[in-house]
Amino acid sequence: MKEKVEKALEKIRPYLQRDGGDVELVEVEDSVVKVRLTGACHGCPMSQMTLKAGVERIIRQEVPEVTEVIAV
Repeated sequence: MKEKVEKALEKIRPYLQRDGGDVELVEVEDSVVKVRLTGACHGCPMSQMTLKAGVERIIRQEVPEVTEVIAV
């Protein structure tokens, strides 16, 4: 499942990088994916919206087994 999640992250990564941020996969534990937002995304007031409306949506669309994406 980790490879599937990495492929899904590659789809959203260019959009984050365009704004000076990035996302890295920390861990896949059961059906929960843990990611770290970096660069301009780290500490951004909109980071939770980016995580849920962007990163989580794409990952769950590409990897239906995932039930939740959380930032660590």
